[in-house]
Amino acid sequence: MRAVVYDGPRQVSVKDVPDARIESPTDVVVRITSTNICGSDLHMYEGRTDFEPGRWFGHENLGQVVEVGSGVDKVRVGDYVVLPFNVACGHCKNCERQLTNYCLTAQPEPAMAGAAYGFADMGPWAGGQAEFLRVPWGDFNCLRLGEDAAERQSDYVMLADIFPTGYHATELAGVQPGDQTVIYGAGPVGLMAALSATIRGASKVMVIDRHPDRLRLAESIGAIAIDDSQVDPVQVVLDETLGLGADNGCECVGYQAHEPDGEEQANLTMNRLIASVRFTGRIGNVGVFVPQDPGAADELAKQGKVALDYGMFWFKGQHIGSGQAPVKKYNRQLRDLIAGGKAEPSFIVSHELPLDEAPSAYEHFDNRDDGWTKVVLHPETTAV
Repeated sequence: MRAVVYDGPRQVSVKDVPDARIESPTDVVVRITSTNICGSDLHMYEGRTDFEPGRWFGHENLGQVVEVGSGVDKVRVGDYVVLPFNVACGHCKNCERQLTNYCLTAQPEPAMAGAAYGFADMGPWAGGQAEFLRVPWGDFNCLRLGEDAAERQSDYVMLADIFPTGYHATELAGVQPGDQTVIYGAGPVGLMAALSATIRGASKVMVIDRHPDRLRLAESIGAIAIDDSQVDPVQVVLDETLGLGADNGCECVGYQAHEPDGEEQANLTMNRLIASVRFTGRIGNVGVFVPQDPGAADELAKQGKVALDYGMFWFKGQHIGSGQAPVKKYNRQLRDLIAGGKAEPSFIVSHELPLDEAPSAYEHFDNRDDGWTKVVLHPETTAV
């Protein structure tokens, strides 16, 4: 089968790799029909992780079941399914508590928890930017889709990661009806957090970024777009909230946050959120931070540390929730919102391309080129 293989920093190619196959009775093999390029893939693509050359990416996956193991009871050949990026067993201590983002079984390193398809430090699992994908514990990890799955793939594939991740940010932040919510970052996850805040009834959603195409998308769903290359975003949030600050906020950027001039500053968005959110407000942090980052701009960040405005955070009595999303906790209800016409997360999709065009797509997406807001790859499509 063919897959998007990592060859080294900023180098990927589409080449033949070993076929996905049943290796355990509870496995399922899925023919991938839609798979997204994620902002998290760019950390690995840029060489900022220890992702090994020769492996292939892809943790946002949707497709049709073509084979099931003898121990699979629920999933059937022919089903369209979307797959949480979390590889989870369903029966360990964390999975039983709905913390599938920290599965103890799928992660082979005893001192760690959590696994994902095609991801650095998250187990040996192959990615889905490929023609086929092996899905372990198939009955648990496959979310079956309805009759509209094939024609609405660009909506449903967002259930693999970014829609539940954006929703998780608002859950961590405690967004409630009537709240004023600020979101730092209008990439795909930030836009999904803005959509989720709206679904949860926020009265005012403020989204901070500096890319015009992303800010236009935020405005398209009723959010207030704030360009931090033109204004002080903290002051704008305070002005929008009678000087009190937002009720809650979401961090959707992560450790590669940077000033408009390109200077990396890993603590930038977290400290701006502390300043932007009111006394006793909550912050949900789903932007990726890592234990070590040798490519970072300063010594603290190289060690996975940030200089946090903890004194002000403590003084304001704020709370921070953090970490990857437990996708299964949310994906069924979000699926039903899509099916019922209450949510259309595909509004962020800018490009739908065949697998062969992945190297060019990675380059454009990594450069944040105008108009490249979200890429969906279709492995079964041939470039023309």
